[in-house]
Amino acid sequence: MMKKIKLFQHGSIGTLMTGLFEGSLSIKELLKHGDMGIGTFDELDGELIVLDGIAYQSRQDGVFSIASNDQKVAYALVGSFQKDETITFNNRLSAAKVKEKILTHLDSRNTFSMFRIDGEFENVHVRTVVKQEKPYPRLINATKDQLEFSIDKCTGTIVGFYIPELYLGISGSGFHLHFINNEKNLGGHLLNFTLNYGKIKCQIAENIDLHFPLNDSNFMKKEFNYGNLKDEFSSSEK
Repeated sequence: MMKKIKLFQHGSIGTLMTGLFEGSLSIKELLKHGDMGIGTFDELDGELIVLDGIAYQSRQDGVFSIASNDQKVAYALVGSFQKDETITFNNRLSAAKVKEKILTHLDSRNTFSMFRIDGEFENVHVRTVVKQEKPYPRLINATKDQLEFSIDKCTGTIVGFYIPELYLGISGSGFHLHFINNEKNLGGHLLNFTLNYGKIKCQIAENIDLHFPLNDSNFMKKEFNYGNLKDEFSSSEK
């Protein structure tokens, strides 16, 4: 059995989908709960990648940098990654094939799992969301305008989670992947990739601590229109 870990999540995919983009937890506080994870920043200002205890920000203007402690996240999911069994890939695999192999390795598809893949990639296709202004749109509309770019022949790390559909409104569903290269100057939300070779480590979540943004008056008082979350989430992830 894979090592069991505890995850920490701030905010929810459901409220993010409706346009709740205000940052309500600092990077400093977030990193107390995990050293690896994903998320997005205040006003949807780029993608968050947490790796080895450092938080990185990929912005729509192409800037990739270490996030400051006082920056805030609107949504984030992190955990403390531990050494565990490693699966080695020595042949070229598409993103679909890598996901298939992860699913066959998971102890269960009925709970959250966290994984990282370190390796060489033939290509990666990533995106970064564009910073939004009030009145905020729904996420499905916000992601229609985004920076996308492809990189060939690079080394780096995929930070990812597998989430059962049961938790769609809380954390999304299926695979949610972010990428960061070894030079730590490029990354974002991962749309597609081809892995030449690499190593994968998976861990299963026994607990998740869901943190509500009680200091955000919009969250506390707003009546959210969740619409068709499943379809909107699928579209916004592409």
